Amino acid sequence: MLLLVLASCGGAKNIADIENASAKEVISAHKAAAPEFKTLASRVQLVYETDEKLQSITVSLRMEKDKNIWIKASILGITIAKVLITPTSVSYYETIGSTYFEGDFALLGEWIGTPINFQQAQSMLLGQSIFTINPTEYKSEVFQKKFKIQPKQQPQNFIHSLFLNPENFKIASETLSQPKDERLLSIRYGDYQKIEGQYYPSTILIDTSEKGSKTKIEINYKKIDVNVDVSFPFEIPQGYEEIQLN
Repeated sequence: MLLLVLASCGGAKNIADIENASAKEVISAHKAAAPEFKTLASRVQLVYETDEKLQSITVSLRMEKDKNIWIKASILGITIAKVLITPTSVSYYETIGSTYFEGDFALLGEWIGTPINFQQAQSMLLGQSIFTINPTEYKSEVFQKKFKIQPKQQPQNFIHSLFLNPENFKIASETLSQPKDERLLSIRYGDYQKIEGQYYPSTILIDTSEKGSKTKIEINYKKIDVNVDVSFPFEIPQGYEEIQLN
């Protein structure tokens, strides 16, 4: 199976100016760094690795912010798979095995290796935190020339932390550990590219593990165009067999 899932602050501040910045200021700067756009179109090189398989493929990615994430994989101009993710559902089909799925986010969580919803997937693709960060519940400090953000009191089974780049307040890395469920999620970002005054990821590295089962995903953006005319064509071909999740 192929995995097909898959901001600018007004003037970045020097870290020396904000070493004593409050968590509220740093978190507000991160939220302000979320890129504002209506549509996005990109070519993405995606590498997907589990304990059983390793696959690499180039896909087309389109987004309508807060509404649609559309992904198409093609070989020699022939579509081999499509995914359409909306805030309420995930739809998918692939032509090699003639199978399809229409339903909730269970399939997306199975691909990624950890439960995930639309908003989290969108945030992950844009270099924003996948969790809501409330400044009254989180603290901030400067650690190894980055802002380290973590809860003032870590819940026993939800250990969350993230590091922000001081030059653009975008995510450098984010981790979530759930020891009771033997679940770990790690997201790391490479350099960010500036497009129309806002910051977008260039590379995303996702590592997940659950009860010994590991998944690695590498996403490399080859080209990003924003606020362009895009469509989200999706129609499951007749005769395809529906995927049944356990």
